[in-house]
Amino acid sequence: MRQRPERPRSTGLNRREFLGVGALPLVAGLAAKDFGAQAIVRVGLVGAGGIVQRTQLPNFRQIPGCEVVAVANRSLASSQRVAEAFDIPTAYANWRELLEDESIDAVMIGTPPYMHSTVTLEALVAGKHVLCQSRMAMNAGEARDMLEGARRHPDLVCQLVVNPYQRALKRLIDDGYLGELLSAEVRRLGSDASAGASPDRRRGFVEFGQDLHWRVDPDLNGFNIPLGLGAAYEGLTHLLGRATRVMAMTKVHAPYRRAADGTMVAKGGVDHVDILYEVANGAQVHLRVSTTTALAGGSQTWLFGSEGTIHVDGRRILGGRRGDSELREIPDPPQEPGPRRVGVEERFINTIRGTAENTTESLEIGVDYMEFSEAVHRSAQTGRAVNLPL
Repeated sequence: MRQRPERPRSTGLNRREFLGVGALPLVAGLAAKDFGAQAIVRVGLVGAGGIVQRTQLPNFRQIPGCEVVAVANRSLASSQRVAEAFDIPTAYANWRELLEDESIDAVMIGTPPYMHSTVTLEALVAGKHVLCQSRMAMNAGEARDMLEGARRHPDLVCQLVVNPYQRALKRLIDDGYLGELLSAEVRRLGSDASAGASPDRRRGFVEFGQDLHWRVDPDLNGFNIPLGLGAAYEGLTHLLGRATRVMAMTKVHAPYRRAADGTMVAKGGVDHVDILYEVANGAQVHLRVSTTTALAGGSQTWLFGSEGTIHVDGRRILGGRRGDSELREIPDPPQEPGPRRVGVEERFINTIRGTAENTTESLEIGVDYMEFSEAVHRSAQTGRAVNLPL
């Protein structure tokens, strides 16, 4: 493993120091390198937690000509552990050192949200292409800063990891199966699938005194409700359109968490949220997301239209139209011929190489769900409806 000994190394950074490094200005923006369709793209990881190790890292390595060459975690020691486990050549003590490495073409940002805006903007100034993990930022303002930063660097690719949606369901809606959308009932209930969750949490029972995780720490997660709310809303937006007005109530069922030093702290994240929102045509959507509705049966979606009803139960799509007496399963049609679908990592690399269009669409999606998440918080705190966009 290459350590680059000529550069001084720190023994580690706490999270405040880790963020504080970002306050130091970079000397100047760098010109983007010209890439061909077969060019080698060298990627550095800023933050390499569980989701990056399970998903982004192996996906990058499956792309021909893409090399993961460096990693920067919160300390040199943690960077070295990841580098050794995944045979990454260089381990850095902090993310700023990684950005100064002129041999790196692109960065994958896998930190908690409190770092996303800072690292994205600094990476663009350093001439790096950027792929940022979802939960785009701490709040809508930071998300808009990231979008504007990307627009200031049109020669660089800046994308966000976006969540998949059911394409068969979208085809049904686009083909007019529902007629006019009237209302929707959506629930994402019953469990915490995060790494390390106890069996009770995985079944959806509230667990008191659990360990403090960054997902429930507002200092690290901002307005992101730690229930997959952003992902749920993002998927619905593809199907129903963006929210225009939001009303919400939230509940913290486990208000105290155990910090790393063993003390109990009042940093309980939202466990349960009920949201009523409108979309552009006036249809009302009731969205309930919870990790404390035990044994509730998981995710379900009901869409009600002027000419039809659709019920999504897990992966099954059931529907009925005017004149039907019951719902029937709608089989997924055979895969249509066309170009092979690619994942977000391959799309990112293809865009760098110029074989895919460079757009800010994923960042615009991220700004929308960050505004929605912030509107949920504002409504829950004030008891009033919040209009969107903010």
